[in-house]
Amino acid sequence: MIVMKFGGSSLESGEAIFRVTQIVKSELARNPVVVVSAMGKTTNRLLDLATEAERGHSYFAWQSLKELQEYHLEEASKVVSGAALDSLGDSLHRQFTQMCRLIFEASDEGRELTPALKDEIASLGERVSSEIVAAAMQAAGIDSFHLDSRKVILTDDNHTHATPRYWETYAKLRRVIPVLAADRTVVMGGFIAATAAGATTTLGRGGSDLSASIVAAGISAEEVQIWTDVDGVLSCDPKVLQGLYRLKCLSYDEATAMARAGAKVLHPDTVAPAVRQRIPIVVRNSRRPECEGTRIASGAVPCGNPVKSIACKPDLTILELRRTAGASDLLETLKQLCSRHGVAPEMIAQSGDAVYLAVKSCERYDHLRMDLEHCVEARVRTERALIALVGGAFPQAARAIAVLKNPDAFAIYDEASPLTLTIVVAQGDLSKSVELLHREFFKEVDHRVFAKSTPELAPQPETLLPCPSRRMKWNRLQPVRLH
Repeated sequence: MIVMKFGGSSLESGEAIFRVTQIVKSELARNPVVVVSAMGKTTNRLLDLATEAERGHSYFAWQSLKELQEYHLEEASKVVSGAALDSLGDSLHRQFTQMCRLIFEASDEGRELTPALKDEIASLGERVSSEIVAAAMQAAGIDSFHLDSRKVILTDDNHTHATPRYWETYAKLRRVIPVLAADRTVVMGGFIAATAAGATTTLGRGGSDLSASIVAAGISAEEVQIWTDVDGVLSCDPKVLQGLYRLKCLSYDEATAMARAGAKVLHPDTVAPAVRQRIPIVVRNSRRPECEGTRIASGAVPCGNPVKSIACKPDLTILELRRTAGASDLLETLKQLCSRHGVAPEMIAQSGDAVYLAVKSCERYDHLRMDLEHCVEARVRTERALIALVGGAFPQAARAIAVLKNPDAFAIYDEASPLTLTIVVAQGDLSKSVELLHREFFKEVDHRVFAKSTPELAPQPETLLPCPSRRMKWNRLQPVRLH
C-alpha cells in the first residue's frame, strides 16, 4: 500500500481534481490511500470569516460562506454528474448549513470563538474536499470510499495545534484501513482529527502532510507521495527566485532541516512518523506527474555541493540577548518564557555567547522583554528576514557573508541544528541576497543530486474533462437566525 497526499493547489478546481483522479488511477496497482487538503485557499477563508463573525459582521461572514459553498459545488459539477452529483450536493449543503449556524452563534448570539470552535470551522474545508474527491474518483471509474479522518486519527485536546496520540491512532488505522482498502481506494481529509471524546481538532497549518505520514506509519505503507504544485524539493522557493534546481534525493534529517528553516514543500513534523518506519517520502508535481520528484529516505547521498537548498522566513523581528552569566541558561529561560506567554518563535538559536529569538513582526513580544530585564544586553532588530543555507554549510559562513557585501548581514550557527547556517538580512535585501547566494552556491551542481527544474506547464483545457460542467439549481445557503 502507498499513501498519496494532495495539497490545496492540486485540488483548486474541477480540472485539477480530474488530474488527481488520473494520477490515482495510474497507481491503483499499489493500492493507494488518498489524503487531501482543503481546496485552494478554503481554510484561510474559513478562518477569516470566523474572525468577522466574532466581530459581529454577520452578513459579511454569511456572504463569504455562501461564496465558498457555491465555489465547491460549481467545481464538483465539473467532475461528478447525475444522481451522484445530486447526492453530493445535498451532503455539502447540510454541512454548509450547519456551519452557517455556528457562524451566527458567534456573531449574533455572542458565542465565544474558542479554539475548539475554530477547529470545527477550519475542518470544513477538508471534510468537503474529501467528499468531492471521493465522488470524482467514483465518476472516473475508481471504486472509492470516503473515510472521515476523525474516526481514525486521535489527538489530545490542544485545539488548533493538537498533538496526535500516535499509538492509539496506529491501532485504529491498522484495524480499519486494510479492510476498507482491500478492494477500494480510501479517501480521507488531512489536517483534521478528533479527541477521545469525539471533539474535532486540527493538527496546525500544513497538517495534511502530517496526516499522510501518520496514516502511512499506521498501515506500514511502502511509500508516502506528497503531491503539490512544484517539481519536488527545490534549491529555493520559486516565488522568490526562478531558474532553480530540483533535488533528486534527500535524507530525512536534511528534509526536516529544510522544513524548519522555512521551505514550504513539507510540514516540519511530517517526516517523524515515516522515519520511525523508514518509509520513503516522495514529493511530486500534480501538474507534471511525469517528473520523478524528490525522494526522501534514510541516509544522505554524497554531494559535491555544500549547500542543498536556500530557505527563507520574511517579515521578522529579531531579538539578540546576552548576559554575563552565559547564554546557555538564557536559552532555556527564553524557551520557557515563549511557552508561558504563547509566543510562537520562528527561530530560537544560541550562537557563541548570544541567544537569538525571531518572531513574526506582527506578534507582540513586549512581555518577553519585561521578563528578560535581567539581561545585560538586549538588542532588537525590526524588519528582518532569515535566509537558511541547508546542507552542512557551516564552513561556508565567511564565504556567504562575503558574497552579500552587506555590512548589516550576519550569520547564526546553532550547534543544535548542524545542517543549517542562518543569515539575518534586512527585509528589503531579501530577494537580492537570495539571488546572490544562489548564484554563488549553485554555479555548478552535482548531477547525482540535482536536476534542472522545468517551468510549470499551462493549465489543461476544460475540454479534457470526462463530463462537461453543468450548472445546477443548488440549494442556496440562507441566513440562519437562531431564536
